[in-house]
Amino acid sequence: MTRVIDMEIGMPASEANPELERIAHGRPGTPFPQPLERPEGYGFANYGKVFKARKREEGPAHDTDDGGLDRLVEDMNRANIACGLLVGAENSATGRIHARYPGRFFTFVTFDPTDGMRAVREFERLVKEEGANGLRLSALYNGVPANDRRYYPLYAKAAELDVPVRIYTAMNYANDRAYDLGHPRYLDDVAVDFPELRIVAGLAGWPWVNEMVGLLRRHPNLYVDTAAHHPRYFAQPGSGWEQFLQFGNTLLQDKVMVGLSRYLFGTSFESLIEDYKNLPLKDKVIEKWLYGNAATFHRL
Repeated sequence: MTRVIDMEIGMPASEANPELERIAHGRPGTPFPQPLERPEGYGFANYGKVFKARKREEGPAHDTDDGGLDRLVEDMNRANIACGLLVGAENSATGRIHARYPGRFFTFVTFDPTDGMRAVREFERLVKEEGANGLRLSALYNGVPANDRRYYPLYAKAAELDVPVRIYTAMNYANDRAYDLGHPRYLDDVAVDFPELRIVAGLAGWPWVNEMVGLLRRHPNLYVDTAAHHPRYFAQPGSGWEQFLQFGNTLLQDKVMVGLSRYLFGTSFESLIEDYKNLPLKDKVIEKWLYGNAATFHRL
């Protein structure tokens, strides 16, 4: 069976903090926890209009009682997923997760860039004492692009600690903020200013795929993952992924990692892995996408 490293595994709903959902769906700058009433379908609610609800498969992965992390690990074992980047966990859960499931998850912690050195010190503590594996940034939620200088102390600390950074890189559909907060161009400044920093462009930069490909060629320590995109569309004509697939099968075959994002698609790990295997990629490239590149990136 093919070994896999999944670059986006969702935190089971039964173990997630509902407060995180409320924070994530608040408008940047809106006081929490008393956001103003918003127009129906506005902001993050627009995702529900753009992406119609999919019919979800029945089974343990999609039950209301999802079995928590124990069942998630069982599902990973069945699909031969060696380890994966866990999204949706609080910073404070980092040590507990690693203690319960040693070696199974990467945990990337996130901070408010306005917290300055307080965030830097806590970041260092989480890495050294709790086993955090890296830093995660998302302008989608806080409205602060990746090249904003308020992030730079965190980037410098990540480089010093020799841990990677995952940066949200894609168009967003929350129509209360700029659509291009996650444009790949913001990564260029970061990679220029921190050439030794390992960076992964989460969500692969669509629809600016050509620019994403160019930056991957330009910066040796810049990688990309395919999270939040169903693999069946990568080879679909007119999808916008043509250059990504072409270069991902050739010159950039060592730069692409998969994010299965099972929680978004209502299907099994095995089904998504099979869809990747069915892409028009060379056998050695499929192995790199599914496992080898992430193993190199995370220095396993």
